[in-house]
Amino acid sequence: MKHIFKQGEQGKPVFLLLHGTGGDERDLLPLAEMLDPSYNALSVKGEISENGMARYFKRRAEGDYDLEDLEYRGQELYDFIKESSKEYEFNLEDVIPVGFSNGSNMAINLILRESTPFQKALLFAPLYPLDLQDNQKDLSNFKVFLSMGKQDPIVTQEQSERVIEIFKERGAEVHETWVNSHEITQEAVLAAKEIL
Repeated sequence: MKHIFKQGEQGKPVFLLLHGTGGDERDLLPLAEMLDPSYNALSVKGEISENGMARYFKRRAEGDYDLEDLEYRGQELYDFIKESSKEYEFNLEDVIPVGFSNGSNMAINLILRESTPFQKALLFAPLYPLDLQDNQKDLSNFKVFLSMGKQDPIVTQEQSERVIEIFKERGAEVHETWVNSHEITQEAVLAAKEIL
């Protein structure tokens, strides 16, 4: 998978950077710098093209995910992260998914997989409108930061609250910040740093 690995200080966590629709592997590198320049960063480009814009999985319409593709791409990405952990010598427990929009949605898919040992995530403008009754993953040792928009034209407030519920129902420690729109703000980044 097309990616950039930025070496940080020895033994520091690894930001897994997942961009929004139309982004690429360079998009969130400045965000990683703002969060903590001493951390490592693995930034991965989505392999799906939607009208020429890179994404991590297919969708039929806004908020209508192709579930089969999401499942397949999520596994493919996790396999890539496992390979990268050997190549770049980091522990999977030290990976912190950091996503924006479509990248946040892919991060949620990874976090909810039984086999992923992540302990923290920072998600900006997430949306996950799926029925998860069959998923009972215990996230009681997991911390998540969520930045959501009150006037987000893509994600309704109700859908944002559903994301909060997904994590709370599974016992995660949830830190939330509300911004105005579908965006990453300076204020949200500062709030996200708190849980690092």
